[in-house]
Amino acid sequence: MAGSENGRGAAAVHTARHRADGTAARAGDYVWALVRISIGWVFLWAFLDKAFGWGFSTPADQAWIRGASPTTGYLKGTARKPLGAVFSPLAGYAWADWLFMIGLLGVGVALILGIGLRLTAVLGGLLLLLMWAAELPPEHNPFMDYRLLYTLVIVGLALINAGDTLGIGRWWGNTALVRRYPFLK
Repeated sequence: MAGSENGRGAAAVHTARHRADGTAARAGDYVWALVRISIGWVFLWAFLDKAFGWGFSTPADQAWIRGASPTTGYLKGTARKPLGAVFSPLAGYAWADWLFMIGLLGVGVALILGIGLRLTAVLGGLLLLLMWAAELPPEHNPFMDYRLLYTLVIVGLALINAGDTLGIGRWWGNTALVRRYPFLK
């Protein structure tokens, strides 16, 4: 008896979430697509502002294209944090600058286009977790901050194939490259 009740309950939930016209599912897909694009823009904007010094958080004279290091300010600011001895000495190294900037650009473009979300979840999550660790403890909470939230959301976006709506994720997933190397989906 309990099994049949559970079966009817699951069918009712399925029916409510997936109406015949698809409106409930479609609306949710669009919301998550907009979340994906928005977080992608946050990453892409950080890259552009640091690269070109457009003056929002990076003054023109501190632009990467003018020879400034995009990691120096952030990493030097972690010197007095508990893990500062690990992160602060990395400030200003060209390899750290390149990895950071490639990470910002790659995560931003992938999220906006809706491609490579599995790889983006891993690499973008790693970038965010390292930035979180460098800042421990966060300013307004013992451990939780936006970097952890972004990490969870990016992982969730990859799990629900959020790149298929308002993105080219479905096309990307059907390319020969991704069929051969599924981790690129």
